Amino acid sequence: MKKILLVLFFGAFLLFSSFTAHKFYVSVTQVDYNQEQQSLQIITRIFIDDLEEVLQERYDNSIELGLKGETSGVETYIKKYLNQKINFVVNGKMASFTYVGKEYEDDLLIFYLEIENITSFDTIEVSNQVLMDLFEEQQNIVHVKKGNKRKSLILEHRRDTGMLKFSE
Repeated sequence: MKKILLVLFFGAFLLFSSFTAHKFYVSVTQVDYNQEQQSLQIITRIFIDDLEEVLQERYDNSIELGLKGETSGVETYIKKYLNQKINFVVNGKMASFTYVGKEYEDDLLIFYLEIENITSFDTIEVSNQVLMDLFEEQQNIVHVKKGNKRKSLILEHRRDTGMLKFSE
């Protein structure tokens, strides 16, 4: 009996220790349709260390992000990166977002974006390639809310674009 418990203990230890060896790569984007303001209000959450790593690799090895200190001018790189990696097509037409701002929260960077002049929409196509050029395991979760309807996408390396229909 002791041998069985010992084998189970070591098996469980190996199983749970393997989970800590693999980092989870994910971002979450929330898109809310504000009918009163006729806009799509977008909040994107990305882990600071992952974004810092991709910005260093793409633009400048000395980039630092964080509450303790942020490299001067890094916001320009962030805007450029987000514009290259996140795209929206609303009712079959490309829709550009405006970068509103960002804030730090624990180990996340939260970005606020907005697409204006959206009187209504039936379909939204979202392409989100954030961090996929650095992490093949990256998943970008997108939640879209219009009125009381909420739909979601999980975008991955080989499937980084999805469409949601709200006319049904």
